[in-house]
Amino acid sequence: MRRKRILAVGILSIFSVFLLLCRLAQIQLVQPESFSSRNINLIEESVRQRAQIAPLDNGRGDILDRNGNQIGQKTIPVLILFPFLKNMEWEAEKVAQIVGLPVHELLDSVKQAKKPFVFGTPTPIQLSISDVSEINALKIPGVFAVERKIPDEFIPGRQLLGIVGENEREARKRYPDNRLSPRTPIGVSGLEKSFDPFLIGEGDASIVYHVDGKGNPLFGANVKMKGERNQFYPANIRTTIDLDIQKKAEQLVDSHGIKKGGIALLDIETNSILALVSRPTPNPGNPFGNRGLDNVMLKEQIMGSVFKTAIAAAAIDNGLAESSRLFDCSRKVNGQPDPNHNYGMRNFSESFAISCNYTFAKLARELKAINPGLIEEYASMLSLTGGVGWEGNVFHFSHFRQLEGEESGRVFLKESEREDDNFVSLTGIGQKEVRATPLAVANMMATIARNGEKQHVRAVSAIEYKNGTTMFEFPQTEISGKTVSPETARTLQQLLRNVVVNNEGTGRWFSSLPYEVAGKSGTAETGKYFGNDQLHNKWFAGYFPFGKPKYALVTVNLDVKGNEGGVNPLFADMVNYLHSLNQLN
Repeated sequence: MRRKRILAVGILSIFSVFLLLCRLAQIQLVQPESFSSRNINLIEESVRQRAQIAPLDNGRGDILDRNGNQIGQKTIPVLILFPFLKNMEWEAEKVAQIVGLPVHELLDSVKQAKKPFVFGTPTPIQLSISDVSEINALKIPGVFAVERKIPDEFIPGRQLLGIVGENEREARKRYPDNRLSPRTPIGVSGLEKSFDPFLIGEGDASIVYHVDGKGNPLFGANVKMKGERNQFYPANIRTTIDLDIQKKAEQLVDSHGIKKGGIALLDIETNSILALVSRPTPNPGNPFGNRGLDNVMLKEQIMGSVFKTAIAAAAIDNGLAESSRLFDCSRKVNGQPDPNHNYGMRNFSESFAISCNYTFAKLARELKAINPGLIEEYASMLSLTGGVGWEGNVFHFSHFRQLEGEESGRVFLKESEREDDNFVSLTGIGQKEVRATPLAVANMMATIARNGEKQHVRAVSAIEYKNGTTMFEFPQTEISGKTVSPETARTLQQLLRNVVVNNEGTGRWFSSLPYEVAGKSGTAETGKYFGNDQLHNKWFAGYFPFGKPKYALVTVNLDVKGNEGGVNPLFADMVNYLHSLNQLN
């Protein structure tokens, strides 16, 4: 019996040793670079434990504005210092003299450091070309003057550009055929996500110093510059954003206290986004699971009286807008006397200028009687529904969409709603189920300004190789389907201009601006309440200059009290800024 136990223990011991040897072989010989289901690179992790690493570039492509400027970061020459300098004698005085700072600042920063750092953090000292040459000529171990990508403290257009983060599982899911490091940053939202296949890098760039157990450099091994950059990849994307205009738009939105809402500004000639501001801002510290990442300018919003523009177009084409016809604008939507607005009898143009609800509720019912699908048809013709962001084939990516997360807009949800007079009346003034994105509303204004020419909106004009040559150019493309005729568009232009020049018009605020503005206001009831106060969405959408349209602009403030949160001052400030900018250029 005893002999059997000894034999069993011996067999178990041998088997255990065999399993350990197999595991060791797996670690050292079979899967040293892709260990376990998580594909951990054990060699890389081992090196990381025995090294001090100063990252220079995460290896990801850049997002550029329309003039080629980096957005959200800049690449500048900086001074990088390693913490082991505190344990050695080095020529700190010479380095301090080159950068023009007291030597004690260098020594104090090194003394406090636990890992390699950029001197001057959080605002790095930018070196000159001669500074770089002089510092590197000293050949001091742990002292380097190199170019590094430095993220901006404030990143303009954050929701449009998007956020990146490290998510090993998601990276493997997107790129099953690529052997990516677990620390490879991937796009989480916005353009970073849409263009992730082009922006994703093959590895980071860094300075690596091998150290001993105490953190001191192993001088027998030279410093390693990891990740030499390919002149072609990863690619950069050139957006249509004008960085100066974007920054000003951000500043204006915040100065006017917009907590939820923003600005959409289009270049009418190219139908491209010049600036897109969304509030609230995201929390970059939590990229996966961050509600602030939602770009409200690409999300369906209740639009209120701005929708009367589509009703007006349908009424014009269907013979309901004769200049001699009068509407009783002293009545509410339901025909009852309106105690708040005693406008009396008004014609079609005046009704549009003062935003008479009775007129457009009545017109909506009449359109329904002609054809229950007419209202939706004209909403589509003016690009309020269906999505407006650029979509097409890019290499092997079919139906590639630039604007990730863009919603489509709508007019009705159910067939029964199209046949209900009361429902249709409220639809005619942009209430009930009417929804559109602020970007789509801006595109409607651009479409009208171009005499009915309906185009996709571009946020990116080209994908470029790292050396600046073009890999793919995004052309201007028409949105498929019917659009309003040039004659109808020109009538709408006059209606939109009358909103501003009419003494009672809802846009008379803008009559004295340096650019002649045409546009439409909107105040939508949301059905949400803050205490006893119902919250509203407040809009102004327009284009300018009226005679030679250049810009389409939408300002919107969402979920605000009825007596608060007007967007007219914001719209006016943006027009004034663009005028002064063009006077300088």
